[in-house]
Amino acid sequence: MNSNRTIVVFDLDDTLYPEVEFLYSAFMEIARKLAAENDLDFTAIYLHMMGRYEKGAEVFQDTIEHFQLKRGVQDLLTWYREHLPDISLTSHASYVLKFIKNHAYKIGLITDGRSLQQRNKIKSLGLDNFFDEIIISEEFGSEKPEKGNFLHFTELYGDGDYWYIGDNTSKDFIAPNLLGWGTICLVGDERNIHPQNFDKDRMESPKYFVTSLKDVLDIIKFPSASGHKS
Repeated sequence: MNSNRTIVVFDLDDTLYPEVEFLYSAFMEIARKLAAENDLDFTAIYLHMMGRYEKGAEVFQDTIEHFQLKRGVQDLLTWYREHLPDISLTSHASYVLKFIKNHAYKIGLITDGRSLQQRNKIKSLGLDNFFDEIIISEEFGSEKPEKGNFLHFTELYGDGDYWYIGDNTSKDFIAPNLLGWGTICLVGDERNIHPQNFDKDRMESPKYFVTSLKDVLDIIKFPSASGHKS
């Protein structure tokens, strides 16, 4: 590997922001639309949806039946997927992204999901023009753990020290591990959408675990940076 060419690639959901915030934002958007259409109380709809979600129950069909709505589940799913979310980067993510942008050779993003949904997230987070390369599974034609999503970067940028930072211990790290990349998992909490497995002997396991994104700056050694301030 060429240590003078450090390429850092990030996951999006539950890595740069808590994915559950997208869900909260979508539920609010749906509740607003349903309240306006049916002359209902927005808060009552939103709290009902949240209550169903927190119980691990079906949300959309139950909400339609509970409030006797004429909309179908597909309508609510479309609103969920296509709304422009009210989400923001975590403070640590903002700091780390800016630091890496200034010190890495290239910085990229690999995220699974629908194009419009993921693009709206990227737009809301203010990252439209931030990354040198963005891979979204629906646009690219394959999703993690397929190696093609990661090989795209090595084919594009050639020799270098490659790092992938994500959170999903089921699929994020398999391909970059096989390709010899450095892999770092951000340890989440009970709000994470996908449960995490911290058995370090699994092939899916990353090489490093961190509890704060700032910790990645102590793992990735940038030749042009002598250190960073917390």
